[in-house]
Amino acid sequence: MQKILITVAFLFVSLIFSVSCEKHASQQGEPVEALSENTEETKSAFVNYLERGDFPALQERGILRLLAPRGPEEDALPRGGLPQGEWRQLAEKFAFSRNLRPQWVYVDNFAALIPALREGRGDVIATNFSRTPNRRSQVAFTRPLQAVNELLITLRDMDKPLQEVAVRRGSAYAETLQEDTGQPYKVTLLDGAVANSTLLAAVAAGEYQATVMDSNLADALLPNYPQLTASDQLESSRDIAWAVRLNATELRRELNEFLTAELVLAGQNSSKPVRGWENILEGGTLRVLTRNHPASYFIWRGELMGFDYDLLKKFARDHKLRLSMVVPDADMDLTDALQAGMGDMIAASLTVTETRRQQGLVFTRPYLQVTEQVIAPSTDISLQGDVPLEQMLSGKMVAVNPQTSYHESLAEMMLLQRERGVAPIQISEQPGATTEYLIDAVAQGIFPYTVADSHLVAIESTYRDDFRVVAELPNTREIAWAVRADQSRLLEQLNNFLNKHDRDLFFNVTYNKYFKEKKHILRHQENRLRNSDALSPYDPIVHKYTDKTDRDWRMVVAQMYQESRFNPRARSFSGAQGLMQVLPRTAGQLGVENLYEPENSIRAGVAYLGWLDQRFPQNISLEQKIYFTLAAYNAGHGHVQDARALAQQLELNPNQWFGHVEQAMLLLSKPEYYRKSRFGYVRGREPVKYVREIRDRYIGYLGVERNGYLQNVE
Repeated sequence: MQKILITVAFLFVSLIFSVSCEKHASQQGEPVEALSENTEETKSAFVNYLERGDFPALQERGILRLLAPRGPEEDALPRGGLPQGEWRQLAEKFAFSRNLRPQWVYVDNFAALIPALREGRGDVIATNFSRTPNRRSQVAFTRPLQAVNELLITLRDMDKPLQEVAVRRGSAYAETLQEDTGQPYKVTLLDGAVANSTLLAAVAAGEYQATVMDSNLADALLPNYPQLTASDQLESSRDIAWAVRLNATELRRELNEFLTAELVLAGQNSSKPVRGWENILEGGTLRVLTRNHPASYFIWRGELMGFDYDLLKKFARDHKLRLSMVVPDADMDLTDALQAGMGDMIAASLTVTETRRQQGLVFTRPYLQVTEQVIAPSTDISLQGDVPLEQMLSGKMVAVNPQTSYHESLAEMMLLQRERGVAPIQISEQPGATTEYLIDAVAQGIFPYTVADSHLVAIESTYRDDFRVVAELPNTREIAWAVRADQSRLLEQLNNFLNKHDRDLFFNVTYNKYFKEKKHILRHQENRLRNSDALSPYDPIVHKYTDKTDRDWRMVVAQMYQESRFNPRARSFSGAQGLMQVLPRTAGQLGVENLYEPENSIRAGVAYLGWLDQRFPQNISLEQKIYFTLAAYNAGHGHVQDARALAQQLELNPNQWFGHVEQAMLLLSKPEYYRKSRFGYVRGREPVKYVREIRDRYIGYLGVERNGYLQNVE
């Protein structure tokens, strides 16, 4: 029932938010003067309140208050090279992902941000905020979003020694300058909302000798001031992050999970140049768009599985390709994702329809034939008798996802009913809802009927008896893979594969495993990952040690499975022990013994990840540093540095793992390369495979939405 309530909240989020705002503004907390009215999101002025609680308190209110400076800074170019407004969008996306309404609260300047947060007038400082020692003693920071250098900005032709630097009061720059007691210049602290462009104009006009600005902002703004120049003589680098109250440990964890996922998925799900078969072979990876789905793709005890997944894994292996499964956001149609280049093909139990052909999809030969079945609760006896289906469903409500072929079939039935003077069926559109969820909702009486493909019904019927099939829609449907119209070579290769394995031993064994053999289906469904709240038997211990860091616990669990398959007694040929397969010598240096004890192994593994992370330069992006750290955990920091150096020599990007440093790592198993490296030979395929499989498992975890509300499937 919790799953249903959460889903209903998701579907009717606007209504819930408006009720929540009225309720809490008038009844809960101590009202305080509104700092800012967010006219874009509320029709009436927001009345602020004092709230110092953690994430559960925010969930009860239904609102997330986001703190930012008032005035010109509110619309300034964000840090991190992000386009204007993306910080705002990212913060609001986090709020909506947790079923909270974002409410922006503006303060006068940076100096007022921490007091407002600590006093309970806001929940998250979601702006260009540097992590500094002074601030870290007052607030808890999320994982870094970006690393920047603080640059000194002066006139290009300054004709006298530097005597004064002007910066905003409460800024990280002020803290940097006040720490630098060896400099002879005076620090002038400016009050109020002073924009970066205003400061630059003042320096250009000679009002101030100098100011300080982050490197990315300087890159964007200095071209407008040719008389100014930037230098790194301050030798100061800072991490940019968001901040919460010190006691808001759950909120910080939620933010860290969200931000890490956004970093990883931004690289995985970003639009890329569309590729033909030759480009796929050259790149070495087949990117497949899919959905989390009991027939296509799911996680079972940490392993990636599914009928489509198993078929395509063999196809990829036959062509010496790596297989990368891409699960777009639930609100993004797979056809749009394919056209945008997010993947090379679609494999998601996709029904062949004329509408989809008109959208530009070209289908392979079908590999399954199914019927669309009408589902009712097991107790329902209303649809009985030997009458035509359009009369049987006359006036009935049927819930379906509007992106599925079921919706199209029901729409055709409505036309037929109107032609015959029969009361039309009522289609209840449920955007983003999976077939599994809708069957569950029907079984619980939330909706009277839904429609599902027969192969999905077969899976569901093996482990539950609370629904029944009461009718079948006309015509047999075909299930196929899909490509773009310009991918004739890929289409040819896929059809060759399907023709070769048409009902052969491999196909039949794979088909029976997912659709026929009740024992296997029951085992897979019983242990299939249905939500991301419980990934392993050791989740509480992982939380205990990752919550104190910037690391996403789900990434650690994905790595733990890769290392030991969750076996606490695992031991490698090299002597590594326990869940995280740490060498006793390494663990001893970290102050940990007895690695067969799960808590000790996890503590050592997380600590070692943190040590490795610090070994890489700050100019490596935070997303890429995740992969470099994983590679170093597997192969050793020295070998990864050798691979970075070799990548530079080969004119690859030494700061990007996939497609660059991983390629150099593969070469370090060849004498002509490893003999010239500092740390010598390494089995390069091992760390390359290691990083990819952990990344893919982590993305698989992300694809299973929280609280069991899975993404759209068909």
